Amino acid sequence: MTAYHFVAASERFLCEEEPLEEVLRERVRNYGETGKEIDFWLVRRPAFLEAPELASQVASVPRPAAAVVSTDEKFITFLKLRLEFVATGSFQAPSASIADPLAGIG
Repeated sequence: MTAYHFVAASERFLCEEEPLEEVLRERVRNYGETGKEIDFWLVRRPAFLEAPELASQVASVPRPAAAVVSTDEKFITFLKLRLEFVATGSFQAPSASIADPLAGIG
């Protein structure tokens, strides 16, 4: 199993109102320069938010939602501080209720 960490908010907030694209683009550039493999993904309408074990962590997230998911907990902490009005959490996958949090991401 893999540990995933996330920030989640309404899709409109994350994808339109916040300069998230700029932050992610800079991170991709930095990873390219340092030879680090991408360990974060923007997921629109993530199914994992409906998992029963995450209910208390994401109850305040308006739907439709979006999330940035990463295996790097420090990056998610950075995003939480940068974006402010987001929910955060973590989970292990695959599990009984979360098959693949990145399904459908190409």
